Parts: sequence; C-alpha cells; structure tokens
Amino acid sequence: MIELSVLPSVNASLNAITTVLLVFGYFLARQRALTAHTMCMLAATLTSGIFLVSYLYYHFHHGTTRFQGQGPIRLVYFFILITHTILATLNAPLVVITLWHAFRSNFMKHIRIARITLPIWLYVSVTGVIVYWMLYRVEYR
Repeated sequence: MIELSVLPSVNASLNAITTVLLVFGYFLARQRALTAHTMCMLAATLTSGIFLVSYLYYHFHHGTTRFQGQGPIRLVYFFILITHTILATLNAPLVVITLWHAFRSNFMKHIRIARITLPIWLYVSVTGVIVYWMLYRVEYR
C-alpha cells in the first residue's frame, strides 16, 4: 500500500515529467522524427493518466488540502488553481481527440487540434507543479 503523504510529490513529479515529454515531443515533431515524437507523446499521455489515477486516489482518501497563504498570494493561488482546473477538464477530451486523429492517420486534423491541445496541456502540467509547490512546499507566515 502506498503512503498517502507521498502522493502529492509523486503527482507533481508526474506533471513535471509530462511537461518535459511534451516539450521534447514537440521538438521531435518539428524535426520530423515522427516515431520518436509518437513515443514521447504516448509517454506523456501515460504519465498524465497515471497522474489522474493517483490524484483521484489521493483526494478520495485524503480529501481537500487547504491553502495556508494570506493576502495577495491567495488571489494568485486561486487564479492559478481555477484556470488549471478548468483547462485540465477541457484538456482531457482534447488529448483523446488529438490522439484519435493521429491513430487514424488523419494528420492534418491531428496537427490542427494539437496546436490547441499542446499549449493547454503544457499550461496544465506546469501549473500542476506550481499548485503543488504553493500548497506543500512554500511556508506562509
């Protein structure tokens, strides 16, 4: 059984790994290294999927973690959290659609939707790490 207290760090790590894979996959696509691009993007999808399962497991068993900051940082945190949550919800079907077009070899549609999916996915993965740091690593006095 996994200790619940390690899951926020695991989740942040999965988000960070996803970010690296997305950026690397993008550059591979630009270089026309399509097999490597495919592997990177599938790995990013896998790490995001593992993140989602771990995140849901953690919050099902642990519940909500309250943000401890006060003053202007509270507004910053909630802005990041709200935009992160909304875009994460939108991103899930976008990733599926993007992958669907790639697997169907409909590359023009794949590229068109990937131009929307990638920046949203990057924002979600980066802000996931920021939310983690703001909740668990920064001390507010």
